[in-house]
Amino acid sequence: MADKVVVITGAASGIGRELAVEAARRGARLALSDVDADGLAATAALADSVGAPEVRTDRLDVTEQGSVAEYADQVAAHFGVVHCVINNAGIAFTGTVEQSSYKDIARVMDVDYWGVVHGTKEFLPYLIASGDGHLANLSSIFAFTSIPTQNAYNAAKAAVQQFTESLRMELLAAGHPVDVSCVHPGGIRTAVARNAGVAEGLDQAGIARAFDEHLARTDAHEAARVILDGIEWRNPRILVGPDAYVLDVLVRLFPVTYQKGVVIMAKRAGLV
Repeated sequence: MADKVVVITGAASGIGRELAVEAARRGARLALSDVDADGLAATAALADSVGAPEVRTDRLDVTEQGSVAEYADQVAAHFGVVHCVINNAGIAFTGTVEQSSYKDIARVMDVDYWGVVHGTKEFLPYLIASGDGHLANLSSIFAFTSIPTQNAYNAAKAAVQQFTESLRMELLAAGHPVDVSCVHPGGIRTAVARNAGVAEGLDQAGIARAFDEHLARTDAHEAARVILDGIEWRNPRILVGPDAYVLDVLVRLFPVTYQKGVVIMAKRAGLV
């Protein structure tokens, strides 16, 4: 990644922040964005501290297609080229289908799916023009392993997976010089659960605590290292964390019966 221009959305915290810092260590020039301007500034300072050659920060709402289009043009004009885009921005919401409002579900889809679509479509011409582009979209193990009370998140991440895999085939067919990775993190120790929305009447703190204690197995820095290694190796599918590998095999072997086990686990963890 030395001297490559790397764009990372959702860079103010969690995996996005660690991706920025690790990419900086590898010599990348960074274009970082998030809706959280203060968190973004802190990430930029960390990237500078490990020797980032150049860091650009912008407040960006990935749900707004026009804003993402303008941002892509500005980044390309600023750096002169775009080599890698990591669509990382995402949110979570906990609630059963009965408990969740249409607005709750739509918000998750807007950020987690449409944010990826916007970042992909607006930056794709610049990735193609670079002659050596790479696009990485953050999906989840929940794209292929459903979990109760995460119906909107499951749906959004599954949509990201199928969108990304379809795009990869289209670019192969067209012969464009862009590699595409779909990233499937398992449980990562970040603030995503503590910042997630919850349906009315649910214990947000308790749910976050259950996620941190029972599901978050991998450190965010380790997740970033695995993701960037996968990008550098041009892997089309990047699994992050031992739980991701275990669940990938489990669901392939027991595509229906695994669900009973997940329900038992979710009840014990206090997620349902």
